[in-house]
Amino acid sequence: MSKYRTQLPQLSDRLFLTDGGIETTLIFSDGVELPYFASFDLLKDEAGASVLRRYFTRYAKLAASHGIGAVLESPTWRANPDWAAKLGYDAAALAEANHKSIALLEEVRAEFETADQPIVISGNLGPRGDGYRPEARMTAAQAQQYHTPQIEVFANSVADMVAAFTMNYVDEAVGITLAAREAGMPVAIAFTLETDGRLPSGETLAEAIENTDAASSGHAAYYMINCAHPTHIEPAVRGEGIWRNRIRGLRANASRRSHAELDQSTDLDIGNPDELAQEYRALRQWLPRLTIVGGCCGTDHRHVDAICTACK
Repeated sequence: MSKYRTQLPQLSDRLFLTDGGIETTLIFSDGVELPYFASFDLLKDEAGASVLRRYFTRYAKLAASHGIGAVLESPTWRANPDWAAKLGYDAAALAEANHKSIALLEEVRAEFETADQPIVISGNLGPRGDGYRPEARMTAAQAQQYHTPQIEVFANSVADMVAAFTMNYVDEAVGITLAAREAGMPVAIAFTLETDGRLPSGETLAEAIENTDAASSGHAAYYMINCAHPTHIEPAVRGEGIWRNRIRGLRANASRRSHAELDQSTDLDIGNPDELAQEYRALRQWLPRLTIVGGCCGTDHRHVDAICTACK
């Protein structure tokens, strides 16, 4: 049975952390091979599961050191049919991997959660296609049908919620939100932005949030921004608009590089953790409901540690 599905603790005004860039950390820092950035594939054996357990344990301990709660995202950003097929997974094997991902986080929660420091388990979804390029778009109805099986696995687990990361056009975000509503799951939608502050599809962040809310009767528990540097995010959130109150989470990149430049990079740009932390702090003036902080590409526990210190 889920623990927080009916009352997500991160909807309060308390600070929560989430993890950093899991794929870039595992590949560049830990030397783990991840075909197609598919960290869920590590769950196929105990050696790989141990790598993931160590990764999430580090963040659970970091939350404890700051005296705050945590939202742990399952390593399933690539665990949908199109990407999993490239790795040889059929529907049954994919469902098992998604289920194992939640069980692993349940182990971490059982060891580290306290009454004052809740740990929320989130079933993570990624885009059907490339996170940086909105190609081969689906309608909202097609996206709902496509993502429903993964969401149903999470709904039948102890996961408290689901979250869709690196959404780069509105229809897929709407489809996921509708699928989550149908499954009775809270959902967070994280849009990614280009250097101009717009989604890769060209919509503004305001349009993306408002249109997703309008198409789903506001079902999303909250919105996030991920896989963009704070300097790319500020133009999107500066100014007026009550839609900004819907944004509760931020997982920025360490690098100022564009998506196109990151795609071509052979090195890891970790930026400056302390500088990134101050940029998060500065963004809070435009994001008054921001309570969930973590990182994306190029970030690790050092960045999240500095961000928590700055935002507390």
